[in-house]
Amino acid sequence: MADKPDMGEIASFDKAKLKETETQENTLPTKETIEQEKQSEIS
Repeated sequence: MADKPDMGEIASFDKAKLKETETQENTLPTKETIEQEKQSEIS
């Protein structure tokens, strides 16, 4: 089987080295938007 991970590295990890990131949310299209796109593909 696989070896167990070294938890010592996790315990000594320095969070200050992490970079700040900006999260962007992507919303799903509505049913109406999907229907409009389907109609424009047919035309």
